[in-house]
Amino acid sequence: MANFGGHAIPGSFFLLLGFWLTVKYVLQHYWRTNQPKGRQITPPFFKKMEYFEGGFQIFAAFVGIMVEQFVVDGPHAHLFNKDGNPWVKLMNWQHSTMYLFFGIAGIALVASNVSKLVPAGVDRLTISLALFVEGFLFYFHVHNRPHLDAHIHSLLLAAVFCGSASAMLEVFIRDNIILEMLRGGLFILQGSWFYQIGFVLYPPSGKQWDLEEHSNVMFVTMCFCWHIAVALLLVTCTFSLVWFTVKRFSARGRDIEIGMRNTSSKSNSQKALLEESDEE
Repeated sequence: MANFGGHAIPGSFFLLLGFWLTVKYVLQHYWRTNQPKGRQITPPFFKKMEYFEGGFQIFAAFVGIMVEQFVVDGPHAHLFNKDGNPWVKLMNWQHSTMYLFFGIAGIALVASNVSKLVPAGVDRLTISLALFVEGFLFYFHVHNRPHLDAHIHSLLLAAVFCGSASAMLEVFIRDNIILEMLRGGLFILQGSWFYQIGFVLYPPSGKQWDLEEHSNVMFVTMCFCWHIAVALLLVTCTFSLVWFTVKRFSARGRDIEIGMRNTSSKSNSQKALLEESDEE
């Protein structure tokens, strides 16, 4: 949708997904680093997280498609019009196509956890494909648009294509925390930049931006770098918070377990002494 809401919806989706991936991969990395060598059994909790993530992607994609298609001025599932302009709201159709591929990625994620017949890495491959399709559509989305409009969308392509490349690397390099954090951070960057696009092109209040002013282009470019820094900071803070929280609770759990074992051993010792005294 060519309005602020049309950018806030995907922005919210990508922000939530980015934070979710960051938390999930920190938990998985903590679990991997604290397991004995050779142990490969994944706890059921992690599978439930994958199901939730896949379901969220499918649901968000469905909602996005419905909004793009059936908003008041949307195409209402009509692609071709016989009267006048033959194409109906192609921008909405492009956005719907973008959501479609993220829905496919969600289905692949669920399927890869449900069935062992699905090859490992299909979930990463499909999310990489979804990001590539998003970037591919946006690349041709901004032709013949005002200078600032085209530029601010071209900056988005940097986050999108880098995310696609990162996910593709994960197909071949599994369980690499750097790549996993990179993908989460790029989703956060993409989400925040969608909001920035909405505020620049469709400000909810205040003056409209001059879309041909070169200084605005310079500022937006600098602003994108700030978004990168903020995304990096958010990933770092989230990683640290989750890691130390889990570590603290894990230490408490081990202390309780050790205490219970010590109490149990003391009870057994006392019981043995009493039995010996009774025998005497």
